[in-house]
Amino acid sequence: MLLQLLLQTKQQEELERQLIYEYIIPIGVVLIAIFVVYKVVRAFQFFYASRFKKPLFNHVYFRLKKLTSLQLSILKNEYSFFRKLSPKHQVYFEHRVATFLNETTFIGKQELQITEQMKVIIAATSTLLNFGFRNYRIKLLDKVLLYPKAFYSRLNENMHKGEFNPSYKAIVLSWEDVLDGYSIDNDNFNVAIHEFVHAIHLDCLNQKGLKAAIFINGFSDIAHFLETHPDYKSRLVASKYFRDYAYTNQFEFLSVIIETFIETPEEFRSQFPELYKLVKQMLNFNFANY
Repeated sequence: MLLQLLLQTKQQEELERQLIYEYIIPIGVVLIAIFVVYKVVRAFQFFYASRFKKPLFNHVYFRLKKLTSLQLSILKNEYSFFRKLSPKHQVYFEHRVATFLNETTFIGKQELQITEQMKVIIAATSTLLNFGFRNYRIKLLDKVLLYPKAFYSRLNENMHKGEFNPSYKAIVLSWEDVLDGYSIDNDNFNVAIHEFVHAIHLDCLNQKGLKAAIFINGFSDIAHFLETHPDYKSRLVASKYFRDYAYTNQFEFLSVIIETFIETPEEFRSQFPELYKLVKQMLNFNFANY
């Protein structure tokens, strides 16, 4: 009986040893190798971004999401930027718009009924500004509030056309003014773009990652360029090309110059090519003929 028990114990130890050597150790080695490869790739991505000021790659998806036929029709017919993209980029853009719609809550205020048009236009705005980045989500945003017209804001007790509230994770917009911003596409004023730039800017300041590094370092390059070229800065102000609100503070300056970059890129490039290049680099905006 004792001998049989010893034999069973020995067989069990051999089985355990076999499991360890044939399965557990190889799996552990594979997991360690994957971790090391991940760290090496991540380090190389940061090195590449610091050297070339752009991500190594932007578009990697396991499964591309699709919009409904109505949503896609709105995107094609009512969002001119989408039509400027190559067919390949249109597929990626559609996927990102669909992702935004799936992850974001839309709330109509003052009895405003949320429509597919509203959702697609807002989602496309976010997608446009983040299209140069692999990480296209805004972590400080999970809802969009739409008012019919300009609304009273409790943040500073004034009437607003738009605002970003990071504590509530919300962008608040006047739908009337969103439509005005897109119907007049060469006045360098678009409230939806303006507020989404604020959201991206604050989000990047609160995150650690490739997108944040490229965006914040890009803005630092712009600030450094203007500080070291005072005559250029004076020419910006004197030109009246950027509206006066741009000079309120650094956040408004960034939102206004990106609005201008999106709406009148040819004039921007012609008047201020150095600044145009820096904005394009900061957004990694290498598509749609920008």
